Amino acid sequence: MKELKFKTNINCGGCVANVTPFLNKAEGISEWSVDTTNAQKVLTVTTEKLNEATVIELVKEAGYKAESL
Repeated sequence: MKELKFKTNINCGGCVANVTPFLNKAEGISEWSVDTTNAQKVLTVTTEKLNEATVIELVKEAGYKAESL
């Protein structure tokens, strides 16, 4: 397992709800969370097989931005 961290613009509970279906449908993500209290709105993803580019694309499909930390 590896833990990937991203700076995002997912900044509230509603945003988390919008991105949830996109991250939950992805095979290979065992868990994920967004720290909306952090100024960088850090998305943490635990995965076995996904790379950073794939996670960034999933977040983009949901209408948000993510960049690797």
